[in-house]
Amino acid sequence: MHRILVVDDEQLVADTLGLIFRKHGFEAEVVYSAKDALASARNFSPDLLLCDINMPGRSGLELMSDFHRELPDCRVLVLTGYYNKLAGIREHIARLRRPARVLTKPCNPSELVREAGRVLATSQPRGAA
Repeated sequence: MHRILVVDDEQLVADTLGLIFRKHGFEAEVVYSAKDALASARNFSPDLLLCDINMPGRSGLELMSDFHRELPDCRVLVLTGYYNKLAGIREHIARLRRPARVLTKPCNPSELVREAGRVLATSQPRGAA
């Protein structure tokens, strides 16, 4: 079963995303800040990080850099509601060692699950031989 760490400072959004993934057979953990995400990831060992870009404190872009450094096998999918900043976000992501996929909010749950499946298609789920 693939593990997904959901990070969004909007608690209702994060909790809803966690429920969507659990309903579709993923193991999901939810946190509400980039600060809590790394601590959680060290214990949870996610296969996929799903994070918001604009969060107080550390941004999702900074968090992605941390994940690439500390958890290099973890795939990344980002969500943003800032359409006017999409080009800059995509440019930043393209410079990372392992580029991430970008989806915009609001996102249809079936599209989100489908995209997560695509991103995870090349990784081994926990417990797989």
